[in-house]
Amino acid sequence: MFSALRPLLFALDPETAHNATLLALRSGLVPQAAADDPILATRLAGLALPNPVGLAAGFDKDVMVPDAMLRLGFGFVECGSVTPRPQDGNPRPRIFRLVEDAAVINRLGFNNRGLEHAVVRLQARRGPGIVGINLGANKESQDRTADYVTGVRAAAALASYVTVNISSPNTPGLRALQDGAALADLVARVVAARGNIAVPLFVKVAPDLEPADFDTIARIAIDGGVDGLIVSNTTITRPALHSSHAGETGGLSGAPLQPLALAALQGFARATGGALPLIAVGGIASGADAYARIRAGASAVQLYSALIYEGPRLVQRIKAELAALLRRDGFANVAAAVGG
Repeated sequence: MFSALRPLLFALDPETAHNATLLALRSGLVPQAAADDPILATRLAGLALPNPVGLAAGFDKDVMVPDAMLRLGFGFVECGSVTPRPQDGNPRPRIFRLVEDAAVINRLGFNNRGLEHAVVRLQARRGPGIVGINLGANKESQDRTADYVTGVRAAAALASYVTVNISSPNTPGLRALQDGAALADLVARVVAARGNIAVPLFVKVAPDLEPADFDTIARIAIDGGVDGLIVSNTTITRPALHSSHAGETGGLSGAPLQPLALAALQGFARATGGALPLIAVGGIASGADAYARIRAGASAVQLYSALIYEGPRLVQRIKAELAALLRRDGFANVAAAVGG
């Protein structure tokens, strides 16, 4: 069906097509994926996952369709980014398909309906499944760390896990929170805000880091009580691209991000030495891609951009290919394959 619909969707502005997709998913007419191969069952920071293939933040910003995406076969779904106050984000157009590159550039700017709306949606969930919430900071906020504290306090008891996203390139100055002293202060405050609630707390980092940054971020995360790192977000760099949209500003995702995201994962795997679980994101479009990240140190993976080009059947294909690769190499489960 996606093959038939793709020309129609691609004839639309990318953001309009995305909103139409969300509307279709909200209809409830979403087929239930087949049960997962038992070899794919794994754990992530204490969370029991039926499979390690997750939906990255950005697809479902306002917690509108997490259960529909779980039905499609994802092992976990991350909603957001959500900011304390609603905000419109940057002017449209702000999403660009780079079809020739199997890539996307976005400069959305944390457009969302706000934390209160997300909390109501999380409270309304009754079904099973791992649904995390990704937190951002408002563009005009005078204390962005306080925005994350507000988000953690509101969502920690409702979400399966909470991600602190300090790596979006589309909110000016946000990535400065990855710097040593600022990051240490942020981690201390969000961990304190979580209190005694037993919910994993992840930090999402950028791929555009220097080698020394891996050690600094890893040490602060481990010492500060963070439960995992999501590696990585979109990139502001521009490898060789073929699309006429290559010069658009914003974060680049999809196939061209793959080498940079893999290098960042390898850097954090070395820096953490297995002390923190890592979730790999960026350019994952096949079981082989997922397997390469797991062998490089990821406990789980997330994807989004590849769905735009491949459609929902991609999830089942990745899982089947991953299960076959695990068996080919003699691994009894995903956890046994993590790291080289």
